[in-house]
Amino acid sequence: MRIAGIYSFNKGEETVRSKYPLLLSEVEHAISQVDAAACKVKESEEKTMPGQLLYSPKALNKEFKKHLYPLDWKAIRVPCTYATEFYAKDYMPKKLRKGAFREMDFVKQKLGVEVQFGKYSFMVYNVAAKMTIFSNLGFIDTGIEIVPVKALADEMSSGVSYFEQFVWDLQQRGVSNIDVPVMILGIDISVNPTASPESSLTNQQSLRISN
Repeated sequence: MRIAGIYSFNKGEETVRSKYPLLLSEVEHAISQVDAAACKVKESEEKTMPGQLLYSPKALNKEFKKHLYPLDWKAIRVPCTYATEFYAKDYMPKKLRKGAFREMDFVKQKLGVEVQFGKYSFMVYNVAAKMTIFSNLGFIDTGIEIVPVKALADEMSSGVSYFEQFVWDLQQRGVSNIDVPVMILGIDISVNPTASPESSLTNQQSLRISN
């Protein structure tokens, strides 16, 4: 696969490149090594594309783990202990299940990486909430979010959000003083048979934006 777009949220690109250039190289190399063809294994059951093979988010996530875990990137899981003192006095809740947690896909040093092929709300949650939570807990100080561009999302199940929409959401939201610097990477399959190398470079440059 390849990086098709970069968005610098809260000076995320500048921060990653200055503080973690070697780790960024590892992430970039992992992206380039993801075998997209091997991940096109999900048979669609949707009415609009019955029987069509789609890219599987689970298979894509396994590819990233295969290339980053051997380099000592680790998932960080934080158990959640929910407060009970905020219920109404006349409310008797059922006993909460144990085992709830929040997890970040990959962490090395103080750089956190999330790979997200889900709905746009999950993407925004990662950057606007999860990154801040894991920063407050002392696990990270900077983040990278890896998401599909529209062309790739179109070959996945319906409902998967994409880089272009994600960037729009973040631009409209703006930056808060509690936000962590996050570099957003939009990825696509490596080969675009309809584009020349020159036009591909131009397209990539046009998607490099920051707030």
